[in-house]
Order: sequence, then structure tokens, then C-alpha cells
Amino acid sequence: MGAKISIDSATLMNKGLEMIEAKWLFGLHADQIEVIIHPQSIIHSMVQFSDGSIKAQMGLPDMKLPIQYAMGYPDRITNDFPRFSFKNYPSLTFEQPDLKTFRNLGIAMEVLRKGGNAACVMNAANEEVVNAFLKNRIGFLQMTEVIEETMAKVPFVEKPTLQQYYQADTAARDHAAELIHSLT
Repeated sequence: MGAKISIDSATLMNKGLEMIEAKWLFGLHADQIEVIIHPQSIIHSMVQFSDGSIKAQMGLPDMKLPIQYAMGYPDRITNDFPRFSFKNYPSLTFEQPDLKTFRNLGIAMEVLRKGGNAACVMNAANEEVVNAFLKNRIGFLQMTEVIEETMAKVPFVEKPTLQQYYQADTAARDHAAELIHSLT
């Protein structure tokens, strides 16, 4: 994983962004998408169908196979990756996410429900804070504070035009940069 993805994973922003992606990729509503913490990282995604059955994409805790699957779909690409064995993972566990500790996930869930330009603003602010964190300009916990303050400052547009998306992105980046500067 790259540096930005590592930070987004540590804050669970990556899961929030994946929820927003799922909404748009699969035409889902916010209440049809949820995040569940799976510490073993064997299950990479799950879908529950209208009949209640569940299909899961499972493999070793490595993103090579899920990425290869996505790139080759609908075909399967032969590889020499190590193979998963249930013998090595006799127990799979699941937990609800702690939204008090991982506030970025809570922000993303709110953005998912809100719609409009909210995801644009959140994403722009997140890119700015992660960049600042990687340059040691702000602390880990300050990232969420800047995102929240930026979300509160940049005007919400319920049905934005493309131009309004660009404006929201710029405004969010500018405001986040100002906040970051004031913290350093």
C-alpha cells in the first residue's frame, strides 16, 4: 500500500470512501451499505442478496488477489500467489466499528447519507490533511479535526453542477490548508 492508503486505512477513511464508491458503482442507498471490522482481513468484501444469501470474496490478507480479480473480471487470471487455507485461519471474527475512535468513518457515513457535494468536500479535506500529516505538519488526531471544521465551513449544495463540484473541491482544499497552517 502507498503512504496515503496506509493513513486512510489507519483512520478508517478508506472504508468510508469505499462505502461512497459502492453507492455510486452499484446504485445503492446508504442504508444498504455497512462496514464491519474483520481483524483477520480474510474477507475482502461481502454482498447479501435479496434472498438473504451472502457471497464473499475471501483470500489471504493481501490486496494482490482482490485487485487482480477486479482487473480481470469477468475472467479469472491464473497466478502463483500463496493459497488460502482455513486450517491456518480456524476462526473469523467480526466487530462493529468504533465510531468514537474512528471519527473519519462516522464522517463518511454522514456524507453518504447527506449526498450532494459533501463527499467532494470530505475527500478534498482528507487529501490535504493526509498530505500534511505525511510531511509532519500536523498530528494524527488533528486530521479529523480539520476535516470536520472544513465540512462545517464549505457550503453544502444538494444538487451540485460540475462547476459547483470544482468550486467545493477548491474551497475545501483552501480552507483545510488554512487550518493546517494555523496548527503549525
